[in-house]
Amino acid sequence: MKSLNYLNKYLYKYKGRLLLGVLFICFSNYFGVEMPKVVKNAVNDFLGELNHTNDFQSILMLSLKLAGIYMLFSLLKGFFLFLTRQTIIIMSRLIEYDLKNEIYDQYQKLDYTFYKKNNTGDLMNRISEDVGQVRQYLGPGLMYTINLAILSIMAIYTMMKINVGLTLIALAPLPIMSILIYKVSSKMNALSKFVQQEQSMLSTIVQETFSGIRVIKAYLRELEMQSRFEESSNAFKDKTMKQVKINALFMPTIVFLIGLSTLLAIYYGGLLTYEKIITPGDIVAFIFYINMLTWPFASVGWVTSIIQRASASQERINEFLKITPEIQNVSTEKLEDIEQIEFKNVSYQYAENLPMVLKNISFKVKKGEKIGFIGRTGSGKSTLLHLVMRQIDPTIGEVVLNGKSLKTSNLELYRQMSGVVPQEVFLFSDTIKNNISFGKIDGEVTEKELIEVTTKAHVLHNIEAFPNKFETLLGERGVNLSGGQKQRISIARALIRKPKLLVLDDCLSAVDTETEDVILHGIAESTEDQITVIVSHRISSLRFVDRIYVIEDGEIKEQGSQAELLALRGIYADMYEKQLLEE
Repeated sequence: MKSLNYLNKYLYKYKGRLLLGVLFICFSNYFGVEMPKVVKNAVNDFLGELNHTNDFQSILMLSLKLAGIYMLFSLLKGFFLFLTRQTIIIMSRLIEYDLKNEIYDQYQKLDYTFYKKNNTGDLMNRISEDVGQVRQYLGPGLMYTINLAILSIMAIYTMMKINVGLTLIALAPLPIMSILIYKVSSKMNALSKFVQQEQSMLSTIVQETFSGIRVIKAYLRELEMQSRFEESSNAFKDKTMKQVKINALFMPTIVFLIGLSTLLAIYYGGLLTYEKIITPGDIVAFIFYINMLTWPFASVGWVTSIIQRASASQERINEFLKITPEIQNVSTEKLEDIEQIEFKNVSYQYAENLPMVLKNISFKVKKGEKIGFIGRTGSGKSTLLHLVMRQIDPTIGEVVLNGKSLKTSNLELYRQMSGVVPQEVFLFSDTIKNNISFGKIDGEVTEKELIEVTTKAHVLHNIEAFPNKFETLLGERGVNLSGGQKQRISIARALIRKPKLLVLDDCLSAVDTETEDVILHGIAESTEDQITVIVSHRISSLRFVDRIYVIEDGEIKEQGSQAELLALRGIYADMYEKQLLEE
């Protein structure tokens, strides 16, 4: 239950609804407890009438009167039960809404390294399946628990007013039920956590299958993926069935114990009636009260199961809600422009037990300059750009913006002034226009702006070939576009922001050299007052930059203009000659 303490702030937020729900439960149970008294009076009155008179008219009037009272109490009980559900169940839905928003907000705050360590399926499961389990605790779980407590107090108090000894005998089997629940709870908690973990694994497999369906079909791996899914699905089923088997013990045991209570009440009540201590109507009322307590006590097992599952789910949610993002914006100072970015002896490693990805990187780039980084796959180029955009912080050294550490600069404004085209292009399932407009900070995007940036990105002719042009709806991740078209739309999205810092991460790999030349010309013409950083493994992508840095094994091995690097006859010259031969 400790993990569920996190939800107390939401219960306090909606305390009005919760207190109102408790009040309605009290009213509902009051009329419920009064109903057996009507039956008790009816039995005693009927026996009295039958012993003294056989007048049909008086018996009929008595029946109608008692039936009317019973129906009235029943309607009032149902009405307040309806109000109970309208307050407590709706409260649980409102908390579910708030919790999902809190989780989603935390997801957006968490940094790049968090997403490298966690898979998408598990994160999806926590905001959907786990939150659903928590809502069950906040709604039905709380409602039935409060109802059990209030009904037990009212019913047992009324029973003891009739006869204390009979009440104690009738309720004697209930402590056995409490011990049973206590023993099983720990097993339920452990199983609930395993079930949720397996559910996350199942979600991950499904998500990866849908995302990579083209690769799976291309390599004829459908049967293998089906086998993986079945294996995980069977593991989920086995763990769930263990949970179900334990949970299945509750209901038969509780029903047996309630039946035993009824038999004891009838037997001992009969003896008391014979001795004229209680009336036959009291025995009937007792049976009503015992059966009235049947469902609340029977629900103890179900509610316990709900609480255990919710506890396991909330524990999984708390794991990342309590994570403090490594990258945070600590400044509110205004940032007017991006004048200069400097790396001072920067090194980076992803984990303590892993080697340095970047080693002692130092360079400076000023407004209006264009620089490029080139190197073989795995040399650390993309990691360097993550440092430029402060998606990660250096392990050693410092990144400086306008003479001030990037860590203490206004990160939000810095990113607002930047346009990034990542290596892995991501397009939303939306129109081409909205995908490009996503790059603009504020205001509507005009058709003139769309035409301007798509012309520079050399993708306008492709867009106009579609029947709906800019209103063309893209499939998931832009599946109905070619790789080159996706890259060029992504470039247009960055350009529409009119950034002070333009970062291109090997984003022209899917276009031919002729198209690349047109795009680079377009970018070069519009980047006079901005810093441009281009990373590529192709020499041709860096033809318009002022300075080139050659990265090898995480270090800058060579730097200079293209002419200077060719004159060195080193790594760059070797790459240049090989790529020239390929072309």
